[in-house]
Amino acid sequence: MPISAEEAAHRAASDAERIAWVDAQDCLLGGLPRAELRERGLIGRGTFILLFNAAGELCVHRRTLSKAIYPGYWDVAAGGMVGEGESYAESAARELQEELGIAGVELHEHGRFFFDQPDNRLWCAVFSAVSDAPLVLQPEEVLEAVFLPLPEVLRATAEKPFCPDSLQALHSYLGTT
Repeated sequence: MPISAEEAAHRAASDAERIAWVDAQDCLLGGLPRAELRERGLIGRGTFILLFNAAGELCVHRRTLSKAIYPGYWDVAAGGMVGEGESYAESAARELQEELGIAGVELHEHGRFFFDQPDNRLWCAVFSAVSDAPLVLQPEEVLEAVFLPLPEVLRATAEKPFCPDSLQALHSYLGTT
């Protein structure tokens, strides 16, 4: 599927963005462009933010078809790569605002895990937040979003393609990994 000039520019900027590069113990080694990390099979840092509303429903969104990994997949968490010189918490706040338009909420960290697939090797920090503010979806990243009760989300993961890294974040949060 062809992509727009705006999406091509976003992708080029994203590929040039320097990401925190770490070793297998999550010790910082420096920063590298996102594309280089993936091409060389190196480890970066990522954040996953589980956004709940006051009713306890989880925000589930679908990724755009132009995403480099897991295009069109459903996602249980906002999030992304931690930039060079950025903390996990700073990245989580930035990603939540960029992807879903939610800012100024309290973020709670729920631990870290290592995710290891050939094209996606990450040390991941899991956060949660609660907000009833209207979502403002980033058009380059998110096609649609909905809040669902957790049992419904868990059922949907067996029926639709979901990002495996964010599912691991959810299971880590729930203590079911």
